[in-house]
Amino acid sequence: MRLLGTFVFLIAALASRASAQDPPPRIGPFVVDVHMSIPGFPTDSQQLAESHSLNPAELPGRGLGAQAGVHFYLPPWGALTLGLGGEVMIARATSTPADPSSGLRSAEERLVSASPQLSLNFGSGHGWSYLSGGIGRSVWSIHPVGDEPSEADVEPLLTINYGGGARWFIKKHVAFSLDVRFYEIKDGTPIPPVPGSPRTTLFIIAAGVSLK
Repeated sequence: MRLLGTFVFLIAALASRASAQDPPPRIGPFVVDVHMSIPGFPTDSQQLAESHSLNPAELPGRGLGAQAGVHFYLPPWGALTLGLGGEVMIARATSTPADPSSGLRSAEERLVSASPQLSLNFGSGHGWSYLSGGIGRSVWSIHPVGDEPSEADVEPLLTINYGGGARWFIKKHVAFSLDVRFYEIKDGTPIPPVPGSPRTTLFIIAAGVSLK
């Protein structure tokens, strides 16, 4: 959290510098974000592997993903602007055994998460930083390539996400944007004889464009 606080402080300083104009335009009134992301899936969780009937060595690990969000902004209140919106995140990873004779199987991992978002925004229409969070649901699927998903692969899991980021407008309606976010995923329901997936926190960095 100290690292996240330092990051948000730095992007707040950059955003305020980018907004140096008298008078600066207001934040919003809306923004559409499209981001590519790099999710870091766990690779050393025995319980996570067992919950999906896998060997821990078959867990894919790091993958690629995408995020899309829409945010609407209320009139500013002093230096603060409140934002309301929503976000959808999709991430995917695959694994292939280095040695085909090892008995390990290729596996595919997929995470789909959606939630409403509440944000606190600082800056101006030329660029602003934000802190945001939301509570939604995720579906976390991990299974051998070619196999049908199990019950654990389709269970909606309560998910809390929180983080921060910034948008720098390089043109009037187009910005470069960066988002750093944690996803706290609730533990899954045990399906005997296998345990439920463990409570897990994923860290995801995303970057892309914002349009207003």
